[in-house]
Amino acid sequence: MRTILNVIWLVFAGIWLAIGYTLAGIVCCILIITIPFGIASFRIAAYALWPFGRTVERDPDAGVFSLVGNVIWCVVAGIWLAIGHVVTSIPLFISVIGIPLGVANIKMIPVSLLPLGARIVDND
Repeated sequence: MRTILNVIWLVFAGIWLAIGYTLAGIVCCILIITIPFGIASFRIAAYALWPFGRTVERDPDAGVFSLVGNVIWCVVAGIWLAIGHVVTSIPLFISVIGIPLGVANIKMIPVSLLPLGARIVDND
C-alpha cells in the first residue's frame, strides 16, 4: 500500500515539491554561509519524493547552531513553506483518494518549518 501511495504522491505532488526544494537548495549553496540550508533543502526534497513509510525525528544533540539556523530559516522561508503545505493540502482533503496525500503534505510541515537538527528515517 505504501508503494502505491508513494507513486500517486510522486505523480501529483512529489515531483513538483522535490523540484522546488532542489532549486532552493541550489540557490542556498551559492553562498558559503547558507550551505547548511541548502543541504537541508536537498534532504527535504528527497523526503518530498517518497514520504510514505518515512518519518521525521529530531536530533537531541543538534546544538546551538542548529537552533539559531532554525530561527533564521523559520523567519526567512520556513513559515511560508509551512503555509504552502497547509494551503496545498486543503484541495487534497476534498477527494477520498487525496486524503492520505493531504496527510503526507501536513506531515512535511515540521521538517519544512525547522529543518536543521531533523533526520528523516524509515518507519521500519
